[in-house]
Amino acid sequence: MTPDRWIVLFTGLALVGFIVWFFWLKRSKGALAAQAGSGYQEAMIVVKGGYTPDTIVVRHGRPVRLTFRREETAGCSDKVIFADFDKSAELPTGQLVSVELTPEKPGEYAFGCPMGMFRGRLVVE
Repeated sequence: MTPDRWIVLFTGLALVGFIVWFFWLKRSKGALAAQAGSGYQEAMIVVKGGYTPDTIVVRHGRPVRLTFRREETAGCSDKVIFADFDKSAELPTGQLVSVELTPEKPGEYAFGCPMGMFRGRLVVE
C-alpha cells in the first residue's frame, strides 16, 4: 500500500472510533439532584433533542422528583418511561411534568422515550 492509502485508512479508523466513543461509550458524570425542603431530591430536565442533563445522581432510599419540561414537538419526546420503576409520564409541550419515585437500591437505571432515541440515566448511590 502506498503512504497516502495508509493515511486515509488510519484517518477513517480514527473517525469511526471517535463516533463509536461519542455516541455509545461516552459517560457524563451527571448532575447531582438538589435536596429540597420537602424531603425530595429534585432535578429539572429539559427535553429538546434529548434530555439535558441526561444523567442525574441521587441517593438511595430517599424520594426523588424529576421535573421534565419539553421544548419541542417531536413525536418521540412526548413520553418518558422508567421501566425499572414501572413508571411513565406524558410530556405535553411547554408544561412541567413531575415523576416521583424512590430508588431503594444503588445502581444505574435507564429512562427514555418509547422509541429509545432519547436516553437518560438515573445513577443511585
